[in-house]
Amino acid sequence: MIDVVGIDAPCMDFLVNLEELPYTNCSMPILQSSWQGGGKAATALVALARLGGSCGIVADIGSDLYGDVIEWDFKRHGIDTSQLRRMEGAGTSLSLVLSDRKTHGRSVIWQGGGAPLVNDLDVQYLQQAKYLHVPGVSGVFAEAMKIVREAGGKVVIDADRYDPAILDGLAMIDVFIASEFFFDRVAQGRDVETCCREIQKKGPQIVIFTFGAKGCAGIGMDGVFFSEPAFDVPVVDTTGAGDVFHGAFIYGLLQGWDARRCAEWGNAVSAIKITRLGGRAGIPDLQTVNKFLSSGVIDGDALDERACWYAKALENTLKETGGKGDAV
Repeated sequence: MIDVVGIDAPCMDFLVNLEELPYTNCSMPILQSSWQGGGKAATALVALARLGGSCGIVADIGSDLYGDVIEWDFKRHGIDTSQLRRMEGAGTSLSLVLSDRKTHGRSVIWQGGGAPLVNDLDVQYLQQAKYLHVPGVSGVFAEAMKIVREAGGKVVIDADRYDPAILDGLAMIDVFIASEFFFDRVAQGRDVETCCREIQKKGPQIVIFTFGAKGCAGIGMDGVFFSEPAFDVPVVDTTGAGDVFHGAFIYGLLQGWDARRCAEWGNAVSAIKITRLGGRAGIPDLQTVNKFLSSGVIDGDALDERACWYAKALENTLKETGGKGDAV
């Protein structure tokens, strides 16, 4: 039984951490670099699996080495890959992610790999899900949302970048979690509580907005508005923090927690993540999160081991799998 199914277009992230973002004709040293799988729903599933959740990925990726790394990373975390298809002759999308320690910001430069977004779905696979996690509401996402909800499951959306189609599809969304970038587009002078209540009236049972270092705020099924502050930790890279928040929030929903407790948990997991480079190296396990919440201490040994693995992820995947993929 798989509790959570995610649909996504996974990519390969090459992450470069700098003191500050480059300017024209400059030269500067790289502080850290890493190869990690990316994608909103994809990384959320890795976070959920690290915490002990049962999940599966529905996606198409290329037949290259990048695809090998992505597939192996899902399998290393116990994520079901029976619906992860390798497209012969197609490449896997690549993102160059530049993060800087001066502003704690990031810039993404990407190229498509040629593997399409999923164009057909296994209905029975989706029907088993308690939750479906998607980054959009159009096309295959809409089809999957309908299947899951008709089977009694719920839909969680990662509304990161503003898309008016998401607002049109609110009736099909049960848990709406959006970024500060989305909020900035919809607020138009209104406060967070007003925006949350207006969205909730259109369908979602839970509405959350995340605001990075300012924490998050939202409304749960009880109709009570709340805000949860972010945790103060040394920031290395915020890449994937929102994705990880979603995975952690869904973990809380599976435990039967209310929205406020899920939000606090999501903030804690994301805070630990941003102490390491990339979206996945810093994702903690259950024990690490509980220790952090009880003592404020991050047990970094396991995270450092993960960071070392991802720093050489291409090489390590070749060693551990034999390297099935085409040369990049």
